[in-house]
Amino acid sequence: MTDELPGPPWQMDWTAEALQEFEGMPEDGKQLVLSARAELITAADPYYRGIDADLGLPHRITVRPLASTSPGGPHIADLAGGRGWLIFTFTCRHADPQITVTDAF
Repeated sequence: MTDELPGPPWQMDWTAEALQEFEGMPEDGKQLVLSARAELITAADPYYRGIDADLGLPHRITVRPLASTSPGGPHIADLAGGRGWLIFTFTCRHADPQITVTDAF
């Protein structure tokens, strides 16, 4: 066993409410969410992916801290220029690092 943290791909879980919101989305909305998900679970650090990291995301998706005063707290993935979003937290722990989606709109 090593002391290094595991790397991507990360596990992504959903709260029951966020999953219900996702399942009720129109197909084009679901595709945006799945595109953002694909980027987040494969990023070395889903919170800080680099200065120009959003350039690799599908058109009109950006990721930022939910509150600028809490850069290590929940983050938001703005979808379609802010017309939808995913709010998520990233828990980097040795045994089971994961991303948890708490809100989807």
